[in-house]
Amino acid sequence: MKWIAGLFLALTMFALAHAQEAPRPQKVDDLVRLLQDPEVRSWLEKAPGPSSIAVEEVDAGLATWEAATRSRIDGVVQVIPRIPAEFMAAASRTRADALSHGKLPVFVVFLVLTAVGLFAERMFARSRRRAEGLQERLLAIGVFAVAMGAVFFAFDWPARPRIVLLVSLLALVAYRTISALLDAAVLASSVRRRAKVFAGVAVVAVAAASLGPPLSIDPAATEAISFCFSIALLALAVEGAVSSSGRTLATRISLCLAFVVIWALWCVGLHGLFWLGVYAMALPTVLRFTGRAAAEAFPSEPNSMKRVLLVRGSRAVVVVAAAAWLALVWRFDPNSLVHDNPVVAAVSYGLLKSVVVLLFADLAWHLARSWIDRRLTVSSGVAGDASQAARQGRLRTLLPIFRNMLAVMVAVVAGLIVLAELGVQIGPLIAGAGIFGVALGFGSQTLVKDVVSGIFYLLDDAFRVGEYIQAKSYKGTVEGFSLRSVRLRHHRGPVFTVPFGELGAVENMSRDWVIDKFRVNVSYDADIEKARKLAKKIGEELKADPELGPLFIEPLKMKGVEEFGDYGIVLSFAMTTVPGMQTYIRRKAYAKIREAFKANGIDFATPSVQVGGDARDSAAAAATALRAEQAKGLAEEG
Repeated sequence: MKWIAGLFLALTMFALAHAQEAPRPQKVDDLVRLLQDPEVRSWLEKAPGPSSIAVEEVDAGLATWEAATRSRIDGVVQVIPRIPAEFMAAASRTRADALSHGKLPVFVVFLVLTAVGLFAERMFARSRRRAEGLQERLLAIGVFAVAMGAVFFAFDWPARPRIVLLVSLLALVAYRTISALLDAAVLASSVRRRAKVFAGVAVVAVAAASLGPPLSIDPAATEAISFCFSIALLALAVEGAVSSSGRTLATRISLCLAFVVIWALWCVGLHGLFWLGVYAMALPTVLRFTGRAAAEAFPSEPNSMKRVLLVRGSRAVVVVAAAAWLALVWRFDPNSLVHDNPVVAAVSYGLLKSVVVLLFADLAWHLARSWIDRRLTVSSGVAGDASQAARQGRLRTLLPIFRNMLAVMVAVVAGLIVLAELGVQIGPLIAGAGIFGVALGFGSQTLVKDVVSGIFYLLDDAFRVGEYIQAKSYKGTVEGFSLRSVRLRHHRGPVFTVPFGELGAVENMSRDWVIDKFRVNVSYDADIEKARKLAKKIGEELKADPELGPLFIEPLKMKGVEEFGDYGIVLSFAMTTVPGMQTYIRRKAYAKIREAFKANGIDFATPSVQVGGDARDSAAAAATALRAEQAKGLAEEG
């Protein structure tokens, strides 16, 4: 070993010597000379680092956003006094444009189109002759919109009047639709009234903001009009929160503060955060109302696939529409952080995609669970032949376990997809999960044994839900399963939760048929043939009984003399019944056998002891008794 170490040391020294003798390249010498220059070193020391540049960029962005927001707010405040003048000028231009083309004023045309729509709606309502509900109201509003649209597109309108009419008609249809939805909601009358007023102001605000550019209104004036409408909406929201009954003071104050914060976000131009706040306040209520309205279409079918698809699908459509709108707002909002920071952009759009993934996972899970629950309900109420009953019992056994496994699988797959959309590398997670699973398997061998044993028990169809089994010292009716244990209900009430690994050999007492045997003792002088005929007659009577007959597979019969007992002859009886009913039938058979044997002179054997002896023993006993009486008499005289 020493010579190997010496050889290694010599080779190392030889390599170092050659490395030192090798000439350095010219570029390396130039770089060293530049770094030793005092001016270059001074410039490098004074140069700002990457972190300071990033901080300066962030500060510059915040300063730019603050200056733009301040300028916009100042412009809105200054242009508020000019709103009436801008509005009158736009109205004059629109009226002049309509009259110059030989058309009526926009307001008159709007009233005419509304009247046409109302007439068509009234005719449609008369033809239907049904009770007024949400579906009927929405259909009527659709007819109203189609009639107005047909007349509107039948004529050629000037540019400005056409835009004003189109926006006004759309606003009217939108308000009527929202009003119908609010009427269908389970709300108090005061809340419904405030909601309608709020919706009306919001629709008018959106219409006014949309008409600004086509009517050549000053953009600052358009923004000022939107600002005034926003103050009105904020006042309505705060008034509704303050006057709402059933809420504590802290809840009312919190709602008011939330409304003010949402309004402030809109005012400063943070539209993405504004819509997030709106969703947080309104989306739960909208989803609850949407689900309730969709469920009313199938009130008598709670586990129907159509009901689940309609309820979950409608809620998913609402959430997807909200997420899509938020994505559009972030995309076209110049003040959004999504445009400035790629990390924020990736996380934001990843969250939106994750919402869609979770919605699809939720829809798939509820559809699968609805199908499983419906199958369980059907299998629990079906009565048929033995093969069909066995098939339904197996379904009741396997479907709950399949439902649990499906829930875990959907949750894991959805979670991995969400993590992938958020930019997390799921490959190492899957590999780590595999290693953790192996370690868990070695560390919890009993758990693995229980799970694997349960799988093989179910594959062997050893027992099903509702069957009576016995395993070791445990016995009872199978009530349900988990991944590692079975739950048994003892016939006296207690519940056993037994791990599959502890079951061992299983005795199933509920499969196919049961042969029940019992014995009866009769006296030695009983007529055996007569007892056999009576037993056969009793078996025929029991099988003819409408209640007990379907429970028999083979009727009651007397097998014959089993043995000669100490007190009588032992007769053996047997019958074949469906599983679980043998005890009930045996009690009925006992009663009939007793009555029939008693009526026909067949006595049951009873234990008895016969005491016997000869005459000398009797005389000795009598003499002893006489002497005892005489001794007693002498004692009394003395």
